[in-house]
Amino acid sequence: MKWICSQIGAREHYAIPRALHPSGKLEALYTDIWAGSFWRALGSCLGRPILQTRYHPELETARVESFNFATLTDFALGGNLQNNPYEWFLYQGREFGRSILDSLINKKRVCWGEIIFFGYDTGFLEPALWVKNKGGKSIVCQMDPSRMEIELVMEEERLWPGWSKKLIKVPEVYLRRREREWTVADIVVVNSEWTKTALSRQGVPESKIHVIPLAYETTIRLSQSTGVLSRDKNSPQIISIKAPIRVLFLGQVILRKGIQYLIEAAAILQNQPVIFDVVGPLGITEMAIKTAPSNMIFHGPISRIQATKYFADARIFVLPTLSDGFAITQLEAMAHGLPVITTANCGKVVTDGIDGLIVPTRNAIALADAIRSLIDDPAKLESMSIAAREKSESFTLSQLGKKLAILQNHLMTQP
Repeated sequence: MKWICSQIGAREHYAIPRALHPSGKLEALYTDIWAGSFWRALGSCLGRPILQTRYHPELETARVESFNFATLTDFALGGNLQNNPYEWFLYQGREFGRSILDSLINKKRVCWGEIIFFGYDTGFLEPALWVKNKGGKSIVCQMDPSRMEIELVMEEERLWPGWSKKLIKVPEVYLRRREREWTVADIVVVNSEWTKTALSRQGVPESKIHVIPLAYETTIRLSQSTGVLSRDKNSPQIISIKAPIRVLFLGQVILRKGIQYLIEAAAILQNQPVIFDVVGPLGITEMAIKTAPSNMIFHGPISRIQATKYFADARIFVLPTLSDGFAITQLEAMAHGLPVITTANCGKVVTDGIDGLIVPTRNAIALADAIRSLIDDPAKLESMSIAAREKSESFTLSQLGKKLAILQNHLMTQP
């Protein structure tokens, strides 16, 4: 069997096609923008990161088909749609799916009965239908809990009026498109038990849903000879434990990620030796930010290179999320030696009490108590740091490839 993969953006650093390509299973990768040498040079001249990051050297020899001109045109003409991200996602997904379909129709000498079409939600429907009608198989990756997550966010907006910069408005046709994709697919892949539970409640048969965690690879390594954390020359060394302890939140600063409860937890810990660094695009209002105590600093959006400094300065990572499909920042934090305090409503990464702590959602007191427990016990914090680094190394591309092979075998045994 050969896989045709499709994805909008550089999602997961092209992990699925990268896991398939070395074994010869990747027939082709379809993506919206692929930056070959010309496009990367152009992006450098124009200062357009999108034309520099949409590429991976491990796929240099793979067959990649992209729609660069059409995608950039859509970005230029779709300004009004982009005011509501869900309308934009719907439009972008449809156009992407139709572009892939046109390409598949024109392909010659393909044995479609030996093809697995893999794609992510919203851009999956049209090509998946065509491949299945030709006798092939299809797998959709649903990235988040969909309708259940949206309802959680809407409830949070009611509980915290005036906090969100933009209230969530999701067209019903967007949700219906996703639900049709789940019906069409032979298998629905999710990245966490949390999302599996959500989709099951939305009518997807449990037998059809398979959990495959994300892969994360890093240049950070633990030296076998010394047992000391080592990094590449561009990465600063981890600092020794000293007061005040810096606690890092990195990601979208929005209600879904639980920023409102982190602000409350920071207020509880105002008299403790702790500073909260909140890093990422601000999706809450100035009024909400002003409620934060003096031990919390909002830094706004940063680059991936800049993120390295914040990980190096921190000793604890917090993710008080109400809902995440996986939250790969957990692995990124662990790779930097940070214990993670999170909830159960995301990918299962943390082993409670070993490499981090799991707290209830919407509970600022529990969150503050978890942070305080690590501040008050430096030995525990250090042991969790070591365990966190070890945990991060188990979510490899090699493991992802093995899980995809198991998934393929399961698919082939279906009637």
